[in-house]
This record gives sequence, structure tokens and C-alpha cells, in this order.
Amino acid sequence: MFDKIKSFLTGDTAPSKAGQFDALQIAVVALLIRAASTADARFDATERAAISAMVSTYFELSPAKVSELIETATKAEADTLDLHRWVQAIKKHYDEEARITLIEKMWEVVYADGVLDDYEANLLRRVAGLIYVPDRESGHARLRAMARLGLTPPSGN
Repeated sequence: MFDKIKSFLTGDTAPSKAGQFDALQIAVVALLIRAASTADARFDATERAAISAMVSTYFELSPAKVSELIETATKAEADTLDLHRWVQAIKKHYDEEARITLIEKMWEVVYADGVLDDYEANLLRRVAGLIYVPDRESGHARLRAMARLGLTPPSGN
């Protein structure tokens, strides 16, 4: 899977305005930031740390590059009202496995504080639908994220 991601990153993705990050990297980080700030309109230190760790591993970037990418994506996210810009890059360059992994990472971000807000759940449902991740797969991704964070799934799920 990581080889596919690397090929996307070195392939035909368009460079961003910043020139050093491609549209796919910015889209992934912008969606993670959107997930972090949906409920409370804040992107706090805990959420930033969680996203930084994910991005560092996911894109194999140095801490300095991770910080630059997060800043670039934060600015781009602030200038974008809808999800269309981000989901188009994801749909174009990610296969189903990579899209499911992204949804799982988004679940980790929304559960970083241990609580799922209705707005966060709605965002994840919308993004999963827009990038063609079936509900069942999104649900499994949610459970894996919760298990990794040591959270107990609600009864009935």
C-alpha cells in the first residue's frame, strides 16, 4: 500500500502553490484538520500532535516538513468551504484500501478526545460516501481506530 502512495506522490499529482507539497498530501491533511475542528472549530495541540504523528508516518516526512505541510493544509482548509476539492484528489489517486485507511485515520482524529460529536460523525459519513468507502468498511475502520485508542465501542455497534 505504501508503494502505491509513494507512486501517487511522485506521479501525476499537481504541485501545490507552496510547490513542495502535492495536491494529494494537502487534501489528506486538510481532511484530517477538518475532522479535528468540525465539532468545536478549533485545532488544538492534542489534535495537532495526533495528525503530526499520522502524517509523519503516512508520508514519511521529517518533523519540520510535517509542520510545514500542516500549516499549508491549515491555510488551504480555511480558504475552502466544501469538501469537493479534497475528495477529488483522494478519489483520483487512492485505491479502495488507501481510502479506507484515510477514513480510519479520520476516525482516530475525531476520537482523539475520547468523544464522538454528532457533527464529527456526520462529517465522516459524508467523506466516506464521497470517496466511495462503503458504510460497512467505514464502521470497521471506526472500530479499529477505537481499539487502537483504547476506547470501548458503544453498545449495539
